[in-house]
Amino acid sequence: MVSATKQVPEPADGHPGQAPERASAPETTAARAAPDSESAAPPSPSQGQSALFRAGIWARRARIVTARVARLVRTGASKVLPGTRYLLRALHRRWRRSLQFRTVLTTLLLAVGSFAVVGAYLSNQIANNLFQERLAQAESETRYNVKQVQDTFDGAQVTDQSSVITLVYDTLNAVEGRGSVIQRRYVFEAMPEQTKPRNRWVESRASDQLTISVIPPELRKAVQDSGKDQFWASTEFPVGTEDRPGIAVGNKVTFNGTVYELYLIYDLNTAQKTLDEIQNVLLAGAAALALMVGAVAWYVTRNVVSPVSHAALVSEKLAAGQLQERMVVKGEDEVARLGASFNHMAASLQEQITQLATLSQMQQRFVSDVSHELRTPLTTVRMAAEVLYDARDDFDPVNKRSAELLYNQVERFQSLLADLLEISRFDAGVAMLDAEPTDIVQLITHVMEGVAPVAAEYGSEVTLNAPEGSIVVEMDDRRIDRILRNLVLNALEHGEGKPVNISVAANDTAVAVAVRDRGIGMTSAEAARVFDRFWRADPARARTTGGSGLGLSIATEDTKLHNGWLQAWGKKGSGSNFRLTLPLRQGEAIAKSPLQLEPADVGMTSGPGKQMMLLLDAAVTVPRPAGGPNGAAGFNGTGSKGTGEQP
Repeated sequence: MVSATKQVPEPADGHPGQAPERASAPETTAARAAPDSESAAPPSPSQGQSALFRAGIWARRARIVTARVARLVRTGASKVLPGTRYLLRALHRRWRRSLQFRTVLTTLLLAVGSFAVVGAYLSNQIANNLFQERLAQAESETRYNVKQVQDTFDGAQVTDQSSVITLVYDTLNAVEGRGSVIQRRYVFEAMPEQTKPRNRWVESRASDQLTISVIPPELRKAVQDSGKDQFWASTEFPVGTEDRPGIAVGNKVTFNGTVYELYLIYDLNTAQKTLDEIQNVLLAGAAALALMVGAVAWYVTRNVVSPVSHAALVSEKLAAGQLQERMVVKGEDEVARLGASFNHMAASLQEQITQLATLSQMQQRFVSDVSHELRTPLTTVRMAAEVLYDARDDFDPVNKRSAELLYNQVERFQSLLADLLEISRFDAGVAMLDAEPTDIVQLITHVMEGVAPVAAEYGSEVTLNAPEGSIVVEMDDRRIDRILRNLVLNALEHGEGKPVNISVAANDTAVAVAVRDRGIGMTSAEAARVFDRFWRADPARARTTGGSGLGLSIATEDTKLHNGWLQAWGKKGSGSNFRLTLPLRQGEAIAKSPLQLEPADVGMTSGPGKQMMLLLDAAVTVPRPAGGPNGAAGFNGTGSKGTGEQP
């Protein structure tokens, strides 16, 4: 009676199908003749020196070869690493800039990952099914063949050695089963540690020169410790020059009072080849499917992305001023409707932009023409107004007041006309920048000298806080002088007689000038509109204060010509602060302004450096301060004259 088949547990560090380590045959070495007395004699001194010399030569050669190999490795790395980095940067740039590349690559990666998971699962299932099928067949055939062997041994009537050996050989050869689907090999071994009968003439036998070492030790131990149970284990056995996977199934048989271990080994090479072919087919199919998926993704994304790319290109051309550009519309699908809508939008924008450009040109031409035409009659009116103004003392009070009003309003009208001409030049794009290296601190001092009469009229003190030394800036001194003069005059006009502070600071790329007053101030909304043309914070638009309303607009245009910043801050009751930031050198970008826009404290001083104040009468010519451009000038309306220094 054959018991149920049991699997021998695999070793803890092994894997199914892996053959146990077999003991290698002991190596045989040929006997060597003992050296005679002459050969055993110690070498002479000349022979020792020659050996040392040859050893040194070989050592030097080894060092040279090592150095050359290291040089080749370094050269290869120096050429491969830059190429690898360039390839990675190119892929990253392509990934960021191309929607089609990103979509196709993502689709391919997802498809390859999916195929890998499905292929691994299918391969594992197929391998498991093939193995289970071969195992079931091996167990069934083993039970049958072991029963046949045991029946043959039980019914044998042999008593001499040659008959026993012939019987065992013929029986085991019949079990070997050559020509069947699963090629069986056997290992027949007498169990150790049992009493040897007098007539035991067979100890072991195996097919194809196999040895008991191909049987896993765990399988042998399970067979030896069991009764008539059948066990199996995965193994590998040599066939010619290769190792093949197989299944070893073990049982016990008895013959002439001796217990033998009978192992039948089934070749799984055919199943392994079948599995390899299936895996190759799966791999080729996955590669073909991945390429097909990539091609489909490329085609689909190309049909979707190409119109978008074309629309982006046309949009860039429209933004560059090529208003005649349009998209090519094909078909009636969503993309075609998008292209038609885009073209309709572009045509509408072109029409509106053309109308606005025409209107703007007409307005600019009108302002320019009117301004030029008004200069000649205005000059005549001004000359007549000056004559009347000079002779006003001979008039009665009414005519005298009329002459004064006429003179003042003509002056105001001439200033407005000059501003309109300047604005028309900016609008026409003919304003040119004449930049030269100039000390901006000296320029500020000159501006302060020019506004001294106005400061004396309003009773305000003007102070300058500047660092020691000069600050040379590439700028158009005429335009910067106009900007600073406008800012200082506005601060005096709206400062309510309180001090006005001018701060100067510079960093590596820019210089900043801040004009701070402590007058009525303005809100954030007013600060945002203060540079608009003809805008006035006074809702009643009173003309008792303020100029033409174009001063800050012209200052903004002058600042843009220098690639600078002109910003304003204000707070009701706390005054205002205007900050002009210019690059030290033309063509350079401003990274950060050296001065903050919102004042950090309530004091009028800012930053280290030397602060100087000059008190003088408005009617006296202003002398240059003793400190030169490194100092600062200040004015008030006290009517006194002198110099003073503050820490």
